[in-house]
Amino acid sequence: MRFKNTYPDVIIVGAGITGCATALFLAEAGAKVEVIDSYHPGAMASGWTLAGVRQSGRDPAEMELAKKAVKIWETLDLHLDTMTGYRQTGNLRLARTEDETYVIRNLVNSQAAKGLPIELLDTRQAQQIAPALSDEFLLASWCPTDGHADPLRSVEGFQRAAERLGVTFKINTTVTGIETHMANGCLRFNSIETAKGSFVAGNALLAAGVQTNLLLGGLGVCIPMTTPLVSAFQTVPLTNLLGPVIGVANGDLAIRQQIDGRLRFTGGAEHINANLDLSGEYPAVHPPAASISRVISSVSSVLPFVSQTPIYRIWGGLLDLTPDALPILDGVPSVNGLYIAAGFSGHGFGIAPAVGEVMASKILGKKTSILLDAFSLERFDSQSDSYQKSTPTLHG
Repeated sequence: MRFKNTYPDVIIVGAGITGCATALFLAEAGAKVEVIDSYHPGAMASGWTLAGVRQSGRDPAEMELAKKAVKIWETLDLHLDTMTGYRQTGNLRLARTEDETYVIRNLVNSQAAKGLPIELLDTRQAQQIAPALSDEFLLASWCPTDGHADPLRSVEGFQRAAERLGVTFKINTTVTGIETHMANGCLRFNSIETAKGSFVAGNALLAAGVQTNLLLGGLGVCIPMTTPLVSAFQTVPLTNLLGPVIGVANGDLAIRQQIDGRLRFTGGAEHINANLDLSGEYPAVHPPAASISRVISSVSSVLPFVSQTPIYRIWGGLLDLTPDALPILDGVPSVNGLYIAAGFSGHGFGIAPAVGEVMASKILGKKTSILLDAFSLERFDSQSDSYQKSTPTLHG
């Protein structure tokens, strides 16, 4: 027997930045929320990420989310009553070849036409913004309203703010299945099953990144996504050398400097055999030596001092990469009350505050401030050709 109000309105599976942000916005709307995670908040993608907060280089479908997110980030420290490490220091995206100059010129022209403050710079102008850059590029795009944040501080900020509003976090709790029941002739979400018991709720959101399909498997639902590897690096602390985030036209390199002075940089998506290592306290991915060498060579070509800089830490991450490199922000059509926020394809961190706000509205049956049609699960139906295949742009 169920008793009114003894179970949550929403259970969120996944305590990354998307799950934590959605939990906060739901709680602010008066919902009773629980968050379940197999590990701890920010243990996977939200901790692995470069943590860029950008609008430039976004797919047009994501632009409104990105703009909304930047507005939220600008006052987020006050909202969360914490220091997220957010800095609006701009984004330089480099063109290193003639082919890449074509990409950057088109990017600037198309995004400027839609009102984004972005411009084209030559090598000298870009070096005035980031003097440590080499001459190994031909031109760059510059978006001064982009920036970056500290990933774990941001996740923790959302978590603590949500907890203050009564959200409960069940960490180190592994989900084993999803139970449904028939209601008014339709299949409906009933409960999240875990190794520690069953958790009944009115609705559920799956925000579990690369593990989302494991949760959906028992329902006959599958997101068409691959899980390529991204290699990530952190140096020892350095004196101030870099202000903006540095990216490149083909998305295979991104660099930023943390508040503590450490450089944090990532390579591109590599479709190689890289498994999630669950043998330790935290999930891990181990990049191969060839990938490590390739990324260090690439970053050293645009920031020469890196070749002589001690590397403090190396890790890997897996992307939840969809065919069009756009996320799924939708309800599961076959199961009422079950929602998905996954498939962010390496650039979900920066838009997470906006995603949390719109998904909270969607789950509560309210009108969303941004249309989400481009992020429907059904766009991948076998009979549909409404999406265009794309590659991840990475870094937030």
